[in-house]
Amino acid sequence: MEIDQKREIRFNEETMATVQKIIKRYPEGREKSALIPILHIAQAEFDGWLSPATMDYVASILNIQPIEVYEVASFYSMFNLNPVGKCLIEVCRTSSCWLMGAEDVVRHIEKKLNIHVGETTADGQFTLKTVECLGSCGTAPMMQVGHEYHENLTLEKVDELLNKWKAEGKRSRYC
Repeated sequence: MEIDQKREIRFNEETMATVQKIIKRYPEGREKSALIPILHIAQAEFDGWLSPATMDYVASILNIQPIEVYEVASFYSMFNLNPVGKCLIEVCRTSSCWLMGAEDVVRHIEKKLNIHVGETTADGQFTLKTVECLGSCGTAPMMQVGHEYHENLTLEKVDELLNKWKAEGKRSRYC
């Protein structure tokens, strides 16, 4: 996947207004408290991942050290530190999902897309990740794509979803 390294990292006026509104929610001197919501905005705005330049930009907005941003971004699986496909598939791998067949779901997706966990398809359409608990243990196995949960997965249901997403070709926020 080709990345535009020369793209300027800067929020547009509307996004910056939203960022400033979030920062103002917190007391003066506590602006760092806005870090996670601003990282979500940055990831959505800059192609679904947080490059070092993007994280540096967020640090400058919050007037904190870049390492403080890197620590948070690298801790949470919801933040991507490498480019991802248009459709990011995150399969839960913790106990309930594992017991109910998440491992089979992952292997099936790997085979169907010809990638392994952590990889992106050659066309840049799909990235496959495994993540810790997504809080849907009663409907295991499950996966998240964008803001949508897909629960009680079967291999047939996974095939239907993959076919739908291939046809749509949209970024995972809308997949």
